Amino acid sequence: MARLRAVPTDEFDPALRATLGPALDDPQGLGLLRVLALRPDVTSAFLTFRSALAATSTLPPRLVELVRLRIAFHNQCRSCMALRTASGAEDGVTEGLVCSLEKPQEAPDLTAAEKAALRYADLFATDHLAADDAVFDLLREHFTEPEIVELGVQIAVFVGFGRLSATWDLVDDLPERFRDRSGAVTPWGADAVVADHR
Repeated sequence: MARLRAVPTDEFDPALRATLGPALDDPQGLGLLRVLALRPDVTSAFLTFRSALAATSTLPPRLVELVRLRIAFHNQCRSCMALRTASGAEDGVTEGLVCSLEKPQEAPDLTAAEKAALRYADLFATDHLAADDAVFDLLREHFTEPEIVELGVQIAVFVGFGRLSATWDLVDDLPERFRDRSGAVTPWGADAVVADHR
């Protein structure tokens, strides 16, 4: 059971309900927003930030989704792993591609740019001080510095909010395999929830 109360969608603040619109029809796709809704003002600020980041993004949605799912694995954020973004799916993120995240550096279906970004994401999530000059030299082979800034911000959001969600233990509405707390789970495999992750 979640450690904090997940607000039923019919109890969401009216302004928040208006912002989320059709997303309210799929409570599984709301993830940590169901607890954040206890503070509608904070939730609105978070959604404004995430919307602005998405609207101005110069990174491919496929790359952002792969990075998000790899970090979700490191965080063991079950609600993050269960979700799939519509924009990522539209940009070619299939469940087969998600399976490549098990060993990304060996995956033939990931680009060199995706592997460089995933390497940075792995380090950021597990040993951030190991992200040295060589890591950034590799990133520069594939991304401009403004793109690296955006990648870093995306990763920071995924690490921070994924860990927050994991501490809140938001698994009650997820498919069975994500509710099992007996060991580590992965985003690759069956039973993914297809939802627009905000």
